[in-house]
Amino acid sequence: MAKLLVAGASGKLGRLVVDHLLNTNGVSAKQIIATTRTPESLSDFAARGVDVRHGDQSSAASLSKAFEGAERLLLISSGGFDRRADHRRAIDEAVRAGIRHIIYTSIPNPVYDNLAIVSDHANTERALAESGVQGWTVLRNNWYFENLDQTIPQAVQSGQWFSGSGNGKIAHISRSDLALAAAQVLANGDNEKSTFTLTGAKAYSAADLAAAVDRAFEKPITLVPTTREASEVSMVQIGLPAPLVALMLSSDIHISNGGLANVTSDFEAVTGRKPQSFESWLTEKAAGDRLRRGGIQSAR
Repeated sequence: MAKLLVAGASGKLGRLVVDHLLNTNGVSAKQIIATTRTPESLSDFAARGVDVRHGDQSSAASLSKAFEGAERLLLISSGGFDRRADHRRAIDEAVRAGIRHIIYTSIPNPVYDNLAIVSDHANTERALAESGVQGWTVLRNNWYFENLDQTIPQAVQSGQWFSGSGNGKIAHISRSDLALAAAQVLANGDNEKSTFTLTGAKAYSAADLAAAVDRAFEKPITLVPTTREASEVSMVQIGLPAPLVALMLSSDIHISNGGLANVTSDFEAVTGRKPQSFESWLTEKAAGDRLRRGGIQSAR
């Protein structure tokens, strides 16, 4: 019985992966290792029999102990900036621990140097390919639907959808679907070397997104194109840290250049099912919002 390890299991994606392993894939809790810097945050999984361990990617000694006995590893890319050293450390320690297969969550098209986080992912993919591990899988995850969790309420309230990405499109996909794909590869994958680009079934421009939100929430929303300069000024004024401002501005460039627009069938190939549509996800979000607010009054 292969031991399956989820590194970074206390994050939103990591928790969903463990949940899918248990409840969708039917993996025994005794087969799962979940590592995190805060083991207490996974007490619910520990209570179900999951082997919860402390694991800190900034410490080789911590990872050496955390990875012991695992055969397959899901390495969820770290948040923050310039984490390639942590990723490389985790890969090196996984190889030393005898892990046979490593799965890494990357981004689509990690070749455009206009996106601030591209180098982290590109270098990690290169380190994985050069690591000598028996098998590896790169999951190039497109932007989550959930990345819009703050944008949508602001647009519904103000009636304006601000965007600096021009006509660029994004093939968004739900976080749960990406977790399902990761769980499927972790539980059932072989030891070959594969790369999958996981996207939704359709790519949307900012205008498309605004129109879809307009329909779902029954609130008129107008797209307001913004310039890079105006966006930078507004983000600085509200106190966002400089690295985050740089990332958000570079994301607009990446989107406008088509870096997130490609639609693939890789999700269906991995999971055997189609990804949730944006409209379906949005309908669920609008319904939840109505319940919280006691009913949104149509502005039409």
